Amino acid sequence: MVRPKYYTPNEVAVHNTPDDLWVSFLGKVYNLTPLCDKYKGDVLMKPIIQAGGSDISHWFNPKTKDIRTHVDPQTGCVIPYTPHGRFIHIPPPFPNSDWANDFGRPWWKDDSYCVGNLSKKTRFIKIINTLTSQDQVIEVCSEETMQEILNRYLTYNGHAASYTWKYNGQNLDMDKTLEENSIPDEDEQFYELGINDDQYLQAIHLYFNDDLTEA
Repeated sequence: MVRPKYYTPNEVAVHNTPDDLWVSFLGKVYNLTPLCDKYKGDVLMKPIIQAGGSDISHWFNPKTKDIRTHVDPQTGCVIPYTPHGRFIHIPPPFPNSDWANDFGRPWWKDDSYCVGNLSKKTRFIKIINTLTSQDQVIEVCSEETMQEILNRYLTYNGHAASYTWKYNGQNLDMDKTLEENSIPDEDEQFYELGINDDQYLQAIHLYFNDDLTEA
């Protein structure tokens, strides 16, 4: 079974234009760029485009995973609740012969748009390269394994896989998460104590495998 890819809210937030539009809802991340291309220029795309890069879970009923509904005060009928305006695949409030309903699955139920999961909790860690003495603070998803964190770190060091990753002198299991490697998330404690967590981030040390000075 293939592990889902996890994204931070900040990663979703940068995809906020009609040419590159992502949203998250109910714990999933969706790339709606193809939807924007398909309905380019359609006024019903406006609420979706305005929501680009954000979490729209409040649009949905978490139990049914469908669009929230409410009773229309004029007709007394139960209709989709769209306070930001009606959008693609939402029927008009009144019968309308111009509305085509042959689009198949509505976009919010179409898994082909789903690119991964939204992290329930992100955290910052400091990675120190002992060979170069350089350090980098990166935001990661708490659900990610060390191997997936390594893949993130490749942006800063393309040879990251050539290093042994350690915490407090102990080799890390790259198939386990930070928590599973006994690197606890201390955000709550920092908050309660009023400590600036940037100064006390847990540090992961990288030791170059060909460095004979290291045991």
